[in-house]
Amino acid sequence: MKQYLNQLIEGETLSREQTHDILLGITRQAYNDSQIAALLMALQTRGVTVDELLGFRDGLLETGKHVDLSDYNTLDIVGTGGDGKNTFNISTCAAFVIAGAGYKVTKHGNGASTSVSGASTVLEAHGAKFTDNPDTLKRALDEAGICYLHAPLFAYGMKFVGPVRRALGVPTCFNLLGPLVNPCQPKNSLHGTATQAQQRLYVRAHQKIGDNFGVLTSYDGYDEISLTSGFKLVTPHFEKVFTPKDLGLNYVEPKDIYGGSSAAEAAAIFDAVLEGTATEAQQSVVLANAACGISVIDRNLSVEESIARCRESLDSGAALAAFRKFLEIYS
Repeated sequence: MKQYLNQLIEGETLSREQTHDILLGITRQAYNDSQIAALLMALQTRGVTVDELLGFRDGLLETGKHVDLSDYNTLDIVGTGGDGKNTFNISTCAAFVIAGAGYKVTKHGNGASTSVSGASTVLEAHGAKFTDNPDTLKRALDEAGICYLHAPLFAYGMKFVGPVRRALGVPTCFNLLGPLVNPCQPKNSLHGTATQAQQRLYVRAHQKIGDNFGVLTSYDGYDEISLTSGFKLVTPHFEKVFTPKDLGLNYVEPKDIYGGSSAAEAAAIFDAVLEGTATEAQQSVVLANAACGISVIDRNLSVEESIARCRESLDSGAALAAFRKFLEIYS
């Protein structure tokens, strides 16, 4: 660790192999908390590189539990979190809309980081009991079109840096790792980032991973499509700036997509969207994010065309049916 810290002090970067080895050392408890904190703050101050991020990712995947769902062509839809906006569970809601539209979703998530309700929070509020059983995950994909991978059941290495991250109380590069370490490594993903710099980092990371991806950011700092501003979507096939009007949707205000002051309030909004009783703004942001997800997994459909597919999923009750079947399996 002394060598690594000296490299950083001298202004050098770490290689992918070095951060991989560091992660393995952390899981073996080879370093004390002060050393880990110093490393994380040095990387955060300078800004993590693509290879440094991927090295940590390699280590987390190696020390975690993998689930083989490669027989399915699936999509993960998740944001990096940490945008401080406290929206309701937009990407989780969008995941069920995508499943209701006939596409397979392997949603990866955790509890809340900066909002009152993370993906795991809202699903637990509905009685879901998380599992790492491959048979249950495959049954959920077959019958509901979606399975959920609760991160702590798979990414064992994260628990070794948890105390240090909580003590620091500021974002570190580990905040960016969550979406990249889905334990089934889906063929497709839509990842939201809170800044354009993070978007560029994620695009380069995905290019090195070699999967089919979409990375988006809203121009006013949301790690998802907020419809409070324009947004940029980058895939291996195109890079495009959209406004809400491009999708046939209206601009909304931040208060319109606020997640409330409690997990119960966030869960009520989640239910309202799937049940068709939500406000136009709440429904529209879910449609926009779901449409981007479909346009990633199905290259025959543009984002604009996917809106109709998503609206049908909601209006027909297919998204709600997918959610109810999911809860039945996860009960």
